[in-house]
Amino acid sequence: MIKKQYLLSPGPTPIPESSLSSAVLPLIHHRTAEFSNMYASIIEGLQYVFQTQEDVYILTSSGSGAMQAAVVNILSAGEKVLTINCGKFGERWGKICRVFGLDVHEINLEWGAGYSKHELEAELSRDPNIQAVFSTLSETSTGTVYDIKGYAEVTSQHGALFVVDGISGIGATPCPMDDWNIDVLISGSQKAFMTPPGLAYIAFSRKAWKKVETSTLPRFYFDAREYRKSHAKKTTPWTPATSLLMQQKNALDIIRRIGLKNLFRHHHFLGEACRAGIKALELELFSSCPGDILTAVTVPKECDGKKLLSIMQDKYGIIVAGGQSQYQGLLFRIAHLGYTSAFDIITALSALEMTLRDLGYPFEPGSSVKAAEIILKEYYI
Repeated sequence: MIKKQYLLSPGPTPIPESSLSSAVLPLIHHRTAEFSNMYASIIEGLQYVFQTQEDVYILTSSGSGAMQAAVVNILSAGEKVLTINCGKFGERWGKICRVFGLDVHEINLEWGAGYSKHELEAELSRDPNIQAVFSTLSETSTGTVYDIKGYAEVTSQHGALFVVDGISGIGATPCPMDDWNIDVLISGSQKAFMTPPGLAYIAFSRKAWKKVETSTLPRFYFDAREYRKSHAKKTTPWTPATSLLMQQKNALDIIRRIGLKNLFRHHHFLGEACRAGIKALELELFSSCPGDILTAVTVPKECDGKKLLSIMQDKYGIIVAGGQSQYQGLLFRIAHLGYTSAFDIITALSALEMTLRDLGYPFEPGSSVKAAEIILKEYYI
């Protein structure tokens, strides 16, 4: 039997064939005019996706590298910050800040729970010494999307810098950096940017740059001042991942042709279709505020969560993600992110039904696919 594999994890995500093939083109040297022309084109594309007039800097790292860069460039030891711990990656903000000697006030949320701008406003009102707020646009461990626009309104009034992890969300759900007054925005190549892992992106507002100049935290490889100097020469301060950049340029060209508005619409319909299919199976959505990046689902009591993942992957060729940390075996996550189509969702739901049947979970066969098709029919009108 021929078995195709379908990658429906929240990172890495599927990559367009033309982007994959870009990696086998002859390498170019990173200190040449040819590289600088490619670099300038990529920066323009990143600014388009970030929806900013500010410079966007390219780091040869995972998204966690951009998280560290955000911390060390805008703060000094002992300064007070607020981090919103909403899951595995919201938790990471607090861990990074503590490593660098910051005074961390952490908001600990139940995984999958929302957090309102009014709650944030109350926290900031109680402590005027908070210098920066760290939040997550899309918490990849739970599928929850947060009110970044609302948080930005609050932090702007308070005077604190607002730092956003947009690693899995940028390009899939609205988060305009300039219009929403975000001070530091980061993302990564392996999500909606449709490129393999290994590149991270970061942009600073003018307000944030004032703090960059006075920060006393240790920094070398992630020193934004060095990136700004090299950026003026259309290059990077350290050796870049040239092949990945060639792939990213191709993917950004595709994104520009599709248009951000259409991409947001695309992800929204895929998210709605996936959620409709899950509900039709009488399964429970894990998040109270699910977004259009991925759908997190609570494993039904009748099923073994680890077996569910292994059957989907090993028997049916569908790669989805499981739960992280204390939720291992208790939830699974279907991504509808990046180079994913409507029929990938149909395929994933069909494989999920077959897996649930294997595990003895009762449901009406075809119900999830039917529910998703009703949503997707509207998409194609």
